[in-house]
Amino acid sequence: MKAFDDGVARFLRHVTVERGLSPNTVAAYRRDLALYRAFLEGRGVQDPAGVSSADVAEFPTHLATREKPLGPSSVARVLSAVKSFHRFAAEEGLTGDDVTTTTRPPKLPSRLPKAITVTQVEALLAATDGDEPTRLRDKALLELLYATGARVTEAVSLNVDDVIDHDVVRLLGKGNKQRIVPLGSFARRALDDYLVRARPSFSGRGSATPALFLGVRGNRVSRQNAWLIIQAAAERAQLGVEVSPHTLRHSFATHLLEGGADVRVVQELLGHSSVATTQIYTLVTADALRDAYATAHPRARWRVGERESRDRDAARAASTD
Repeated sequence: MKAFDDGVARFLRHVTVERGLSPNTVAAYRRDLALYRAFLEGRGVQDPAGVSSADVAEFPTHLATREKPLGPSSVARVLSAVKSFHRFAAEEGLTGDDVTTTTRPPKLPSRLPKAITVTQVEALLAATDGDEPTRLRDKALLELLYATGARVTEAVSLNVDDVIDHDVVRLLGKGNKQRIVPLGSFARRALDDYLVRARPSFSGRGSATPALFLGVRGNRVSRQNAWLIIQAAAERAQLGVEVSPHTLRHSFATHLLEGGADVRVVQELLGHSSVATTQIYTLVTADALRDAYATAHPRARWRVGERESRDRDAARAASTD
C-alpha cells in the first residue's frame, strides 16, 4: 500500500499547508482515510490509480454493515474525505479520472440544532458559582461559550491577549479565519474574576503559556477537559437534557434570532461561511413562534380545539365500525 500511503501523505500536507485546515480536521481526514485504506486492502487494491468507481460505490455499504457499523452521518463524513482525496489525486496526476463523481452520500434525516432554553442556560451557568479557582475558571469558560457562540476548539485555543480591551474576543475559526465577537457584561465580569483570582495560581504550577484557560497543572485546557467541565455543570444543574459544548453554540444562535437579531449578523458571529448554514436556526425559532401563536392567539386556540374535537369524533366513528 506504499503508493496509497504516499498519496494520502501528500493530500494531508495539501490540506494542512495550502488549505489551512485545523489540526482536528486534518486528524479526522487521517482517521477516515485509514478506514478507506483497510477497505481497499481487503479488496486487493494497492494504488489510488487502481481504485474503480465500483470500489467507491461499495465503500458506504461496507461502512454501514461492518461489525461496528457507522451511522448515516458518519458514513457521509468518511465518504466526503474519500471524495476530497480522489479529487486531489486526479488534480495531481496520481490517478486518471476522479472515480468518486458518481457516488452519492447517504441521505441524512433533517435534524435541527439542539438548543436549551434561556432558563436552562441560566441554571447551567449558576451551577459554576463559587470562589474556588476551578469554579471561577469554569464559569468564565461557560459564560464565554454562551456569550460568543464559540466552538469549543476556538475557546480552548484562546490566548490571554485574544481578549481585547475586555469587551471583545478574537476567535480563530475554521480555515484560520479570524472574527471579532463581543463578550457581554456577564462574560466580561466572569473573565475578569478568573484572570485576577484564579489564573495566576494555575499559571504558577506549570511552564509559562499564553493560554487563556488553564488546568490545575498549569497547562492549556483541552477540548476533552472542556466537555467534562460542561457535563459536570449540567449534572449539578439537573437539567435533565444532554448538554455538550456545541449546545451552548446552538443556544447562542437560537436565542439571538428569537431576540430579533438579523440572520446575517448571527452568521458573522458564528463564523459561518454560508448564510444557508445559519438559516437552519431560523427553523428552530419558527417552530417556537408557531407554538406560541397556537397557545396565545384566540382564533388559533379555536382551530386547535376544533381539530381535537374532530379527531375525537373520527376516533369514535372508527371504533363503532
